[in-house]
Formats: sequence, C-alpha cells, structure tokens
Amino acid sequence: MAISNNIRPGRHFLQIPGPTNVPDRVLRAMDYPTIDHRGPDFAELGLRVLDRIKLIFKTSEPVIIFPASGTGAWEAAIVNTLSAGDKILMFETGHFSTLWYDIAEKFKLEIDFVKGDWRTGVDPNIVEQKLKEDKEKKIKAVCAVHNETSTGVTSRIGKIRKAMDNAEHPALLFVDTISSLGSIDYRHEEWKVDVTVGGSQKGLLLPPGLSFNAISSKALKAYEVSDLPKSYWDWKPMLENNKKGYFPYTPATNLLYGLDEAINMLTEEGLENVFTRHKRFAEATRVAVKAWGLEILCKNPEEYSDSLTAVMVPDGHDADSLRKIILDHYNMSLGTGLAKVAGKIFRIGHLGDFNELMLAGTLAGVEMGLMKSKIPYKKGGILKALDYLC
Repeated sequence: MAISNNIRPGRHFLQIPGPTNVPDRVLRAMDYPTIDHRGPDFAELGLRVLDRIKLIFKTSEPVIIFPASGTGAWEAAIVNTLSAGDKILMFETGHFSTLWYDIAEKFKLEIDFVKGDWRTGVDPNIVEQKLKEDKEKKIKAVCAVHNETSTGVTSRIGKIRKAMDNAEHPALLFVDTISSLGSIDYRHEEWKVDVTVGGSQKGLLLPPGLSFNAISSKALKAYEVSDLPKSYWDWKPMLENNKKGYFPYTPATNLLYGLDEAINMLTEEGLENVFTRHKRFAEATRVAVKAWGLEILCKNPEEYSDSLTAVMVPDGHDADSLRKIILDHYNMSLGTGLAKVAGKIFRIGHLGDFNELMLAGTLAGVEMGLMKSKIPYKKGGILKALDYLC
C-alpha cells in the first residue's frame, strides 16, 4: 500500500549524489549567530578555514573560497587564467563536462572538445596525443572532470598529468572535483593541477553555497596576462583580502562556520580513512547492482566512482518511473539521469556523512522498488552487499 504523498513517517533518505545529508555537527555549527565580517572574530575564522581547507585539496598553495555554486568556480578558473581566443582541450565525459564547455564557449575560446560516450573518463593517451600534435603550443589549458556526477565515472588525473609531462607541453591543467573532493583521493599539488574547482555540497558535508579554486603558482602567472573580463570572480582582490582573513565582499559567514566544523570531522576521521570508507561502500553497492543483474553505466572498473553508482535499466523501461515508485513508497530520493541518459539510468549516491546502516537502507529501498516495478531483475542484491560489508 502506497503512503500518501502528504504523510511520510520517518526520515527522508536523500541518496542523490549531492547535495548530500548535512551532519548534525555541521548544522549546529551553522546555527551560531552571524558576526561582523569585518571584525577580529571573523578574521580568526577566515584565516583558520583558508589555511585548513588546503589539507582537503592536499596542497600548500592558495585556495580561494567564493560564495557560489560550483558553476561559479568553473567560470573563475577560465576568466582568471585565459584570454580571448585562447585554445583549450576539453573532454565530454558527461553532463557536467558539457556544461563547462558551454561556459568556455560563451567566452569565445577556441575549444577542442573530444566527444565521449558518457561511459568512460578522460583518456590519458588522447591527452598526450593531442598535446604532442600541438607543435605551436596553442593549447593553453586541459580541462577534466575528476568524478563525473552524471555518470559515475572517475577520470585518472594522475595519469593525465603524466601524459601532459610526457608531451612536454606547457598547458595549464584544470580539474573539477565537485563530487570527488572529500570522498575520493585527490592530490592538487602532487598532480601539478593548476586550478582545482570544488563545491561545498557533496563530500565537504555542507549545503550548497560555497565554491573553491585551489590555484598553483603557474596559474597565478597566467592571471597576470589574462585579459578575459572578471569582477566578482577576480582572484587578486580575494587573495589580498584573504591575507588578513577577510573577503572583498560579504562572505557566506554561516557556511564558513559549517566548513570549519566539516574540516574538523574530515581530519578527525582522517582523509585516508574517509577515502577507504567511500571505496568500501561503493564496492558494496556495485556488488548489489551486479547481483540484481543490472548494468553499471561506467564501463571500466578502474574508473568506477566511489561517490556514486549510475545504474542502467533495461531497454524499454523507464528509470524515472522506478525512482517515482521508490520515492512514493519508501520516501527515498535517487539521482535522475541527465540529458543523454535521461530515463535510462538512476544514480545512487553513497558519499558524505554515510555509514553501513544508511547504505543497507538505501540498497533495500532500491530492491523493494525493483520488486514493485516491472523492471526484470534478480533478487538478493541487498544480501550480497551485506555479505560484502560483513
């Protein structure tokens, strides 16, 4: 019997791949009274979060925090480093890489956009080939999405960096970590990334509203000659104000309280332990999906995402109908398929503040939804996952 849409006892399971559940500790921290963002108490907070956020990016270089969504951080990466007519190399790995392309196109950049099937990540071999063919060094930046939220595919940034080094090419490297930061191992400095784009609403355990640019010294040199228009996104006034813990315009004070506490939580658990936990839950999810006889959208096991799993439904069936059944009967939200994969997949988010019982409940909700749907599947996925976890 379906529960009325207006009466849903118990907690809502938000199992989309972001925004994720916000931990109570972070919610309580955000509940503090707002303070003067030009006063000494705020400067102390500002200096603390600006310093400690570097730990999450694994960098000693500056990290800029914007009051914005991740889309703003994408734009900031472009306008602070590039000039009109510059050529960049981008890869179609899913919906969000395509949106980044759309932003670059609006700034009239010349874009070499490598088409993809939305089931694989950035191919390091193609990166190396493209850069070696660029004898005149016209390509100014390579853009890659580390973890494509729309597909559950994780590109291998370390190998992309190696490919760039093999090609001996001076292009900048831009990486989107919006659904990987704080969930999947990421090394801004070791991988010589020039601009890392991040967002608050996924592995960083916060609501939407903060975005990040982790920047290299090479990116700062590119800033000096960039001629694209910038005002709100301008790095220079940010960096100048940040030296004393302040911002050039009104910051998202209460979100910064939350960020401070989120960094506490991530460092208390230990980043490597956080990554191991995500990897374990991701594998348990894949065990369940395979036991159900369903196909994972990501083709290559070495590119499986530890943040989310995108699951294909058989031809002739509608993933959104399944999602509706699960929401109506079991009060759980799963991620929808976007653009090219709309109606063809559903996405299970297993990132952020998440434990074994939450995962078990999530997988049980999916299996119960499959029972009520007309989608052919095999029973027992949840039991296989529990065996793996135990």
